[in-house]
Amino acid sequence: MQIRTGDTFDPRVIALLDHHVTAARAQTAPGSAHALDLSGLRAPDIAFWTGWDGETLVAVGALKTLSAEHGEVKSMHTLQTTRRRGFGGEMLRHIVTEARARGMARLSLETGSWDYFKPALALYRAHGFVLCGPFEGYVEDPNSLFLPLDLSASR
Repeated sequence: MQIRTGDTFDPRVIALLDHHVTAARAQTAPGSAHALDLSGLRAPDIAFWTGWDGETLVAVGALKTLSAEHGEVKSMHTLQTTRRRGFGGEMLRHIVTEARARGMARLSLETGSWDYFKPALALYRAHGFVLCGPFEGYVEDPNSLFLPLDLSASR
């Protein structure tokens, strides 16, 4: 997979992100969906990447800067037809590498607690993320799981 800086004006990217946001919101209780839409991904505190298998867009992911030392994984999504080929893990490793390169000591994320999100949770746990409480403006919610990764220990 080739990872590139994401173009939020590319129709292929727009279509995959629209599917991501729509699916996440359909699988989450009202008020508990935290997926970023296009305008959210265009914010100055967001770095956004796309993953390509040839000319096929297969994955997206973003890093939100919460502070100089704390980032948040956002908008992780892999094309349904290409799942279980390692693209999600490759994108996650890219985001972790970018966070470290930016001097961040902690990387956090929020994902859903419903069955639909179990594969994502397994991916995050396999990469060292652990469960914790809410962070940076999130509130306790039975529909959300919060996971940090300590980047300072492995520098």
